[in-house]
Amino acid sequence: MPKRSIRSQLLAQRRALSHDTWLASSRAAQLNLLSLDEYGRAECVALYAAAHNETDTGLILAAAFQAGKRVLYPAVCGHQMVFRRVEQVEELQEGTFGILEPCPTGVDHQADEADLIVVPGVAFDLSGHRIGYGKGFYDRFLQHPGRRAHLVGLCHDFQVTGCAIQADIHDIPMEIIISDKRIIRIQRSC
Repeated sequence: MPKRSIRSQLLAQRRALSHDTWLASSRAAQLNLLSLDEYGRAECVALYAAAHNETDTGLILAAAFQAGKRVLYPAVCGHQMVFRRVEQVEELQEGTFGILEPCPTGVDHQADEADLIVVPGVAFDLSGHRIGYGKGFYDRFLQHPGRRAHLVGLCHDFQVTGCAIQADIHDIPMEIIISDKRIIRIQRSC
């Protein structure tokens, strides 16, 4: 199935989630992420502000603050995306596409500064490929040559498709996919 069709179908399914279902699914997925050794070892975590019934990251943010981790959030600047440090949730304000972003006066951080990057998506397959919104912000950001961070796709379980997603040359695959029902570690062949 073409990416456009998968995107359209899963966005409609995500929009149809009731608030209670979204909340329960988001909570379960976040607890799964917080159980990861990779999260426990991370000193700097990059999150995203959920929009349009994406899996929420608020519990992860609170846990990261409590553990003394540095937290980064994305901000769109023209055709690029940067991450900026957030030290309290009130620093997030409506930005590009109506999504909460850090204050525009913050220092820009690149992908090589995070230990774990939590990536949103519309769909993920069992090989770690993802379908985003089609603008390529995350794929461009994650191409940083010094990036060493674990890449974690966070989603509702219905967003994990058993069908292979056609990957383009610039697509960056995830290392781990986490949903409300499971943790999928992607096996890479050497």
